[in-house]
Amino acid sequence: MEKNTLRKFKDRSFFGYFILSIKGFCMGAADVVPGVSGGTMAFILGIYDELINSIRSFDLRGLRLLVRLKMRQLSEHVAWEFLLALGTGILIAIFSLARVLSWLLENRPVLVWSFFLGLILASAFSVSRRIETWRPCIWLCLGAGVIGTYFLVGIMPVSTPDTPWFLFLCGAVAICAMILPGISGSFVLVLLGKYKYVLDAVNNRDIIVLAVTAAGACVGIIVFSRILGWLLKKHHDLMVAILTGLMLGSLRKVWPFKKTIESITDMHGKIISVVQSNVMPPEWSTEVSYAVLLAVLGLTVVFFMDHMGADKK
Repeated sequence: MEKNTLRKFKDRSFFGYFILSIKGFCMGAADVVPGVSGGTMAFILGIYDELINSIRSFDLRGLRLLVRLKMRQLSEHVAWEFLLALGTGILIAIFSLARVLSWLLENRPVLVWSFFLGLILASAFSVSRRIETWRPCIWLCLGAGVIGTYFLVGIMPVSTPDTPWFLFLCGAVAICAMILPGISGSFVLVLLGKYKYVLDAVNNRDIIVLAVTAAGACVGIIVFSRILGWLLKKHHDLMVAILTGLMLGSLRKVWPFKKTIESITDMHGKIISVVQSNVMPPEWSTEVSYAVLLAVLGLTVVFFMDHMGADKK
């Protein structure tokens, strides 16, 4: 990792790390919700490149220093302060909001998804501003991202095993999605049939399930961050265009008004929607008014955070 970047990590004040923890809380809150990406929050808060470089600081040299127990050199080599502050905020958000969001998604889905619709729409606009030159190939990458994600979010969740190896795999794949703006790690868990299982593990403090999933996440993020960092460095505009397309395509998932086409009844007698389609509300109602207001609120929140997180030249 470049020395000037590492110096940036070390020069933060206590207040700077406190603000970083708040940004981590925003990322954690986004990661809990299927369809919303913590990577998007990192991007609009101005810490995305720093996040990728911090993760990449845990390289082979760092591993050798750890094996040799050279802790002083290790602490100087890796950006542990950045990740500790950010990770603290993320964990606080996950453990404090998981139960609340679980209840809201079950009892007030239209209002919740309306808010996240505004978040993602504004995030896509915010991320697209990072593209320096719009060329034909950039537009093609944008379109590919939109189309690919649009069909991806239409894939129905499948029934999958609860075995440790599969939970490890889920953690590795989901964490890769979590650091990609536009793809939600939670939604990947939905596609893999493990979102509710892992969410229940968080609420019930199931240490074994969480430990196995976290182990997979650690392996996945260390490997994937290096690939993503290289792509952003070598093909910045193309990658940002694809990431913008991913966010726009994911709007299919978070559209708040849906019609249930097929449902099942679980062992507890609860009706679960299996197949849904997006529809327009049949009439203007109080719920629609609240939905519009929350979508506007989501837009406002992102634009405010984007303004606050903009680099000061």
